[in-house]
Amino acid sequence: MLARALAAFLVLAAAPAQSQEKQPPYWASIASGQAMTRTGPAKTYPGVWLYQRRDLPVRVVKRHESWRLIQDPDGAEGWMLATLLSERRTAVVKAGDPRSVHSRPEAASPIRYRAEAGVVGRLDKCRDGWCRISIGNRSGHIRMGDIWGVAPDEAVN
Repeated sequence: MLARALAAFLVLAAAPAQSQEKQPPYWASIASGQAMTRTGPAKTYPGVWLYQRRDLPVRVVKRHESWRLIQDPDGAEGWMLATLLSERRTAVVKAGDPRSVHSRPEAASPIRYRAEAGVVGRLDKCRDGWCRISIGNRSGHIRMGDIWGVAPDEAVN
């Protein structure tokens, strides 16, 4: 019994370390309500931008020890501590007209609602050009081309 509990603990304790060992490029999101990017990979470098938007998707493009060089939806880059990032997959609705969120991953399916540019949602599954997205307590399917936070040919499970 004790051996089983210890094994479960070791597996769970290793999970965050494994997630920080991903090889760039990969998608992540901002984990906390406030996260600072810096000009270099240390707290001694000047701060560039203070993000105050939990779940904002970012693209990790480089690693250096416990720091990640991230790119935000506007293309800005900066170094952020890995502990401020989450593996949770999120996306932001691209600029332009409101985007349709459908009941099924089909263009002919009923539209549940429309999402404004800049709205952030959590992704569940993506494939065949569509993602299941949850925005607040509403969910549906949105075209991958209408969001930033997933590669055009990527499958998310």
